[in-house]
Amino acid sequence: MMDSVATDSSTPSNDRPDNKPRRARRTRMTGAERRQQLLDVGRTLFAAKGFEATSVEEIAAKAGVSKPVVYEHFGGKEGLYAVVVDREMRQLLGMVTGSLTAGHPRELLEQAAFALLDYIEEYTDGFRILVRDSPIPQSTGSFASLISDIATQVEDILGREFKNRGFDQKLAPLYAQALVGMVALTGQWWLDARKPKKAEVAAHLVNLAWHGLDGIEPKPRLIGHRKS
Repeated sequence: MMDSVATDSSTPSNDRPDNKPRRARRTRMTGAERRQQLLDVGRTLFAAKGFEATSVEEIAAKAGVSKPVVYEHFGGKEGLYAVVVDREMRQLLGMVTGSLTAGHPRELLEQAAFALLDYIEEYTDGFRILVRDSPIPQSTGSFASLISDIATQVEDILGREFKNRGFDQKLAPLYAQALVGMVALTGQWWLDARKPKKAEVAAHLVNLAWHGLDGIEPKPRLIGHRKS
């Protein structure tokens, strides 16, 4: 499937008898290129305005196509939104689970905190979309279900650590949900605040999780290789 869009018009040629400008040449987008363009446009609009306030007409206008093109690729606004959300969930889950590489549990906490904050910083529009409640029932999940998926990954790590230390492994899911939930909610706050700096936020999150309120450090430090 190919879609056509106009490119820059050519300059007038003095070699032509009438000296009239040539017609603009037209290039063609492949179906995959058009689909990606619509995803990028939809992602930006959904992040800025939300699902309900974004219309198919606006998506089409921003992409420079007609409404039927949007329907042809995604079946409507709902289909486009579902694909956008699914991609963002995969991106965030991949960044968090892929970051958990260190052996020391405190450094693992740092890595998880940095991964979420990195995602918020690099994929701000995507995070804004995820933290909104999905208006489409049973579409691609929700931010809560995504956090639960991440907590499951952390649960396995905590379970091994609890076993090594002689703690009750049945409590690992509870602690995993508490830790991941704390980081996720702090990330939602930092989305707009952006202060203090990312490394400081990560250090304070780990400070609370690692030491508890009773042993909290006034100036926490990071022990991993990440310092910013």
